[in-house]
Amino acid sequence: MAERPVRKPRKSHSAQVVRTERLTPHMQRVVLGGDGLAEFGAGDCTDHYVKLLFGAEGVTYPEPFDLERIRAEFPREQWPVTRTYTVRAWDPEHRELTLDFVVHGDEGLAGPWAVRVQPGETVRFMGPGGAYAPDPAADWHLLAGDESALPAIAAALESLPGGAAVRAFVEVSGPEEEQKIDSDADIVWLHRGERPVGEALVEAVRALDFPEGRVHAFVHGEAGCVKELRRLLRVERQIPREDLSISGYWRLGHNEDGWQASKREWNARVEAEQEPVGATAS
Repeated sequence: MAERPVRKPRKSHSAQVVRTERLTPHMQRVVLGGDGLAEFGAGDCTDHYVKLLFGAEGVTYPEPFDLERIRAEFPREQWPVTRTYTVRAWDPEHRELTLDFVVHGDEGLAGPWAVRVQPGETVRFMGPGGAYAPDPAADWHLLAGDESALPAIAAALESLPGGAAVRAFVEVSGPEEEQKIDSDADIVWLHRGERPVGEALVEAVRALDFPEGRVHAFVHGEAGCVKELRRLLRVERQIPREDLSISGYWRLGHNEDGWQASKREWNARVEAEQEPVGATAS
């Protein structure tokens, strides 16, 4: 029996808060910097993400900070809690990492932290991960998501050359949540109002008159909404799996811990249910 490969220890980074900014009533920006980012590297992906580490209240961890050691020596209830956030921008020259947080008052862990945190405070995180960047060989691009996907959608739009064929849809609560994005693409801002999350987004993508040619799609947001859009794109539109970056960033009724614990199984079940008849597994 072959030996299982040794799992590579996950490296954590340490950075300091440089500045914060309230972008909209429900979006807070935190910019990190410092020498701890000297080894941080982000490639061409526009959906890069990091996992922020929030220490348990009242617990002091040994230095140098080693997450594997902490998980081996500390009881589970004292382990740092992780929260995943997309990198809005990475400036290697100035070593500045920009993260945007959706904020709903005191709800959740990371959002309230982003509002309270002060310049100079230390932040630890793991990453980056990521897998998507707009394919320059595609004939056109479809970008669709809610507030949680906005940082990645904005990064993708800003990476595309001027004049690229793009259809971008972003669902937000209202006009006050729209953001300035440095792109000449035509962005359709969908105002949710009192409607269920994702309903307007699904309607807009379904109503789209798809251009001719190969599309490369990035669709992320609430899991139930993403499930409906995946059915539209994969089953009805027969878009090849390799041309889709599509996944739920969060799920109604679940915190991140609960969602991440079930996400792999959920995605596998949805893919099995929605695999077009006659398609071969990749």
